[in-house]
Amino acid sequence: MSSATRFAPVILFDLDGTLVDSAVDLLNALNRVLAREGRLGLPLSAIRPVVSKGARAMLSVAFADLDESAREAFLQPFLDQYESAVADHSTPFDGVEELLATIEAQGARWGIVTNKPLYLARGVVASMGWSTRSAILLGGDSLPRKKPDPDQLFLACEELGVSPGDCIYVGDDERDIVAARRAGMKSVAALWGYREAHEDPAAWRPDAMAASPRDLLAPGLLVR
Repeated sequence: MSSATRFAPVILFDLDGTLVDSAVDLLNALNRVLAREGRLGLPLSAIRPVVSKGARAMLSVAFADLDESAREAFLQPFLDQYESAVADHSTPFDGVEELLATIEAQGARWGIVTNKPLYLARGVVASMGWSTRSAILLGGDSLPRKKPDPDQLFLACEELGVSPGDCIYVGDDERDIVAARRAGMKSVAALWGYREAHEDPAAWRPDAMAASPRDLLAPGLLVR
C-alpha cells in the first residue's frame, strides 16, 4: 500500500455491535433479573436490535409495562448480573481480528470509545485479549457527557496526541455517527451491528458504510 493510501493514524471503534457481539451475555443477565421478578425470559431477537442503545433501552423491552422511573430500579441489578458473566459468550464479530491485525500491520493505532460503563468495557476488552493492543479505552462514564456528544472523541484525540481530522470513528448506532460528525472526525457506519428495523443508516449521514468488518479494508474506507 502506498503512502498516499495508508490508513488514518488512529481508528476508533464503538464496542458492542461494532467490535464485539455481546448480545447473548446481555440477554442472559437480563433474563436472570426477569427470573428473580417471576417473569418469563426473553428471546435474543427481542433485545438484539436495541443492544447498542444501552442498558436502559434493554430494560424498556424487558419491563415494557413499567414506566421509566420504575424501570430504573432494575438498572443496577442488571449491570451486576452482567458484570458477573461479562463475556462468557461474547466474541469478536467475524473479520474483526483480521481487521485489527491489519491496522496494526499498517503502523496505525486503534482504540475503543463506548457508552458502556468503563468497568464493564474493561472486562469485555480483557476477555478479547485486547487490553494491551487497544491504544485507548473510554467508557460512557469517563466524562460527564457521552455519545452523541463528542467529548469522548475529543478526549481520545487529546490523549493519543492526534487531531480529530486524523481519526476515523466506526460505529453501528446513529449516536456514533453524530458524535463523529460533531468532533470533525470521518465516520463509518458498521452495518453488521445492532439496530432496529426502522432505522436507516444512510439517514445518519455517515461518510461511509461497511457491510462487514472485512469491508473496512476496502481501498479508501480507513483513509482520512
